Amino acid sequence: MAWKDSSFYSILNTKCPRCHEGDMFPKGTLYNVSKFAEMNEKCSCCGQYFEPETGYYYGAMFVSYGFSTAIFIGVWILLSMLVEEVTLPMMIVALIVSVIALLPINFRLSRSIWIHIFIRYKGPCTLENNKS
Repeated sequence: MAWKDSSFYSILNTKCPRCHEGDMFPKGTLYNVSKFAEMNEKCSCCGQYFEPETGYYYGAMFVSYGFSTAIFIGVWILLSMLVEEVTLPMMIVALIVSVIALLPINFRLSRSIWIHIFIRYKGPCTLENNKS
């Protein structure tokens, strides 16, 4: 199995879960404040819809919560290593900055993981492999 065929590759690069080729999000919108949450309607290669039903991504909030918890712990450990005494205001500012800076990545990876849980890889983008 090639690296490109792995679900790990597909999740990290926010590729289609069914063919691992089409992009879930438009190019160049990751750190565009007004567009980072825009998703492509369907895969440009196999036609897989990225929002199979209304409210589909509510469950991705649990994945996002896990990422946020990891960010909080990471910031706390990093501050503890860099500063002799971590104060509450210092911790709050560091958390706000890091969470806002990582928000687009957290949002996209959470959605990518969520859809990969429910839609399985069917092989490269060909009509024979990807018929519903």
